Amino acid sequence: MLNWSKQFSIFCFLDTNSYPSAYNGYECLLATDAIDVINITSHTDIDRLSALQLLHDTKKDWLFGNINYDFKNYLEKKLFSNHEIQTYFPDFAFFIPATVCYINKEQTELVIESVYPPEKIYESINNIPIDEYKERILEINFKGSIDKKTYIDTINTLKEHIVNGDCYEINYCTSRYCKDVIINPLHTFNTLNSLSPSPFAAYYRFNDKYMFCASPERYLKKENDTLISQPIKGTARRDADEIKDLEIKNLLRNDIKERAENIMIVDLVRNDMAKCCQTGSIKVDELFGVYTYPQVHQLISTISGTIKPTIPFTDTIRHTFPMGSMTGAPKHIVMQLIEKYEETRRELFSGTIGYITPNGDFDFNVIIRSLFYNETLKYLSYQTGGAITYDSIPEKEWDEMRLKAWALERIFTND
Repeated sequence: MLNWSKQFSIFCFLDTNSYPSAYNGYECLLATDAIDVINITSHTDIDRLSALQLLHDTKKDWLFGNINYDFKNYLEKKLFSNHEIQTYFPDFAFFIPATVCYINKEQTELVIESVYPPEKIYESINNIPIDEYKERILEINFKGSIDKKTYIDTINTLKEHIVNGDCYEINYCTSRYCKDVIINPLHTFNTLNSLSPSPFAAYYRFNDKYMFCASPERYLKKENDTLISQPIKGTARRDADEIKDLEIKNLLRNDIKERAENIMIVDLVRNDMAKCCQTGSIKVDELFGVYTYPQVHQLISTISGTIKPTIPFTDTIRHTFPMGSMTGAPKHIVMQLIEKYEETRRELFSGTIGYITPNGDFDFNVIIRSLFYNETLKYLSYQTGGAITYDSIPEKEWDEMRLKAWALERIFTND
């Protein structure tokens, strides 16, 4: 399907990589051949979420797309993003596809919904030659936006803000990049997805811009009148030795700092969801769940609530975006601090990508552990970071950030 999708200038592939979850709706989805597109530029005051709601109400069709982190500036008018744009993904873009292919969560059948005869699409997919990619992937050396000393100094400065009572948790990220690089997009995604298979993986093309995503995190899911969020806060490395790996996993589960980070974000998510959910319906279904992925263990909590019957479904995004796990708390203050202390604009990083079904259900991820490529500019980049609290040890924060980065950089090392 992915070889077949290369002919289209806009497509979106979402893959759970067979991770078991009671909340999964599909094993994977592919949307191609945009027949209607919302791509609202930053130079207009149009309410983007209202435009998205109107398009869905009018068409009652599938929608796939992205919301950049910088969309925060339209939700809260006192916020801004002054750093230079590098990748040029649209701030807010959704498309109605001519064709949607999906495998149901039971993995028993492939379903094709299309404006064209589905059997013709199926035949076309099966007749596309599969690229073998016998050549090794290009070796790339990424440049960092800051060095280790500057990173540690910034962490100490952010801790001063916490001591002074300005905030009590802030997500701080840095970027690494490579200029004048030519890559094969599908080969890059397949390599990343094979080395770091994740439950919210995504391969996204919007004209000359590509995203290769190995995210383990769900931002927000709507199923009928139920809203679900699963923030991640808490990361620990894997070990090849099974006994040591289990010890690391148990240490993460009981780590006071990691649990404190997690519960702060759980409280933030509960407060955000209270703006769009019925009073008394919000509950924490799981607190401090430890989930294991190829490179890391993660501490994940699950919060759910019942959506107010009087609001449009896009208001759930309006009241919860950007996700608390990628900002910190209190949300408005830390977003101002993020703008002040981070060196680069986040753009699509720590935003979201996902789908909306014809009946108005949706599922969106958190865009982390991702590579971004502008084919025209030949610019490849990624961003990584972590939550900073009063108990943060700057050197350990650097190590955690580099652990996350290694999962991305290793696909270009030819090791």
